[in-house]
Amino acid sequence: MLSVLSYLDRIHYSGSTAPNTDTLRGLHHAHLLTVPFENLSIGRGEKIVLDENALLRKIVERRRGGFCYELNGAFAALLRELGFAVTLLSARVAREYGGEGPDFDHLALRVDLEEPWLADVGFGDSFLEPLRLESRMEQLDPAGSFRLTEKEDRFELERLTVDKGWKRQFSFTLAPRGLQDFGGMCHYHQTSPESSFTQNRICSRATPDGRITLSGLKLIVDQNGNRNERMLESEEEWLSILRKDFGIVL
Repeated sequence: MLSVLSYLDRIHYSGSTAPNTDTLRGLHHAHLLTVPFENLSIGRGEKIVLDENALLRKIVERRRGGFCYELNGAFAALLRELGFAVTLLSARVAREYGGEGPDFDHLALRVDLEEPWLADVGFGDSFLEPLRLESRMEQLDPAGSFRLTEKEDRFELERLTVDKGWKRQFSFTLAPRGLQDFGGMCHYHQTSPESSFTQNRICSRATPDGRITLSGLKLIVDQNGNRNERMLESEEEWLSILRKDFGIVL
């Protein structure tokens, strides 16, 4: 069962809960600042099952993070409980060297208010506040500039980068999906040796002025456009940073 008060406490949100644009922005931003994108369950052999109650127990009660299916699955449950109209969307993530993944590679959210919005608290380093679901309009966000481009039956999400210009992050259709539709790809990402999630442990969270990330034993801190990296000396230091900066105790 979803306890709205417990969820709002988890993300340190104390503003209005009326189902409107300002609330959606506030919830979205607060979620990304507090709940990390992480795949630690995979390396620990903890099976991830796409059951809404299980996701809520992990993220709210156990104060963990997760990857897209978990984070957006739980966030959708919160939004619905507050009276928002939410639709789960299947997305294909852009690959570093061209092309993109299959359907259900990523889970994103459509939220319908006076106008439709794209919400996503499960992609990692991306927009911090929901984007208007409109084609070809550059949208300014605390994390940078983004735009959505409609091509045939798909939308492409792009982010403006300093060195490569507009860079695609993922594409999606507006076909409504159910949480169980993502079960096959969720299983793939936590079991296949070809999945990036089985190759390296990651824990990453947005901060008010950048992002903090643990990638393996590397600590990466992006702050006001400056990037600092250092290798940690031990597993004990990794656990300490995980507890201090991400609120996760394994």
